[in-house]
Amino acid sequence: MTDEFSESQAAVLIGATEKMIEIWNRLSPEKQAALLERFGSEENALAALVTTQLVAPAKF
Repeated sequence: MTDEFSESQAAVLIGATEKMIEIWNRLSPEKQAALLERFGSEENALAALVTTQLVAPAKF
């Protein structure tokens, strides 16, 4: 197994990350605070959101 991403895998990851940053920015301060409390940092909260998106993408 390799630690490198293919271009298509990288594109999916980048797309999911961009979507989660957009969602983060639309969250109320209360929801952001709850996620920060749970995950300890904005980076960890975003990583959790991205992972959730990659494992079970939402249907919009």
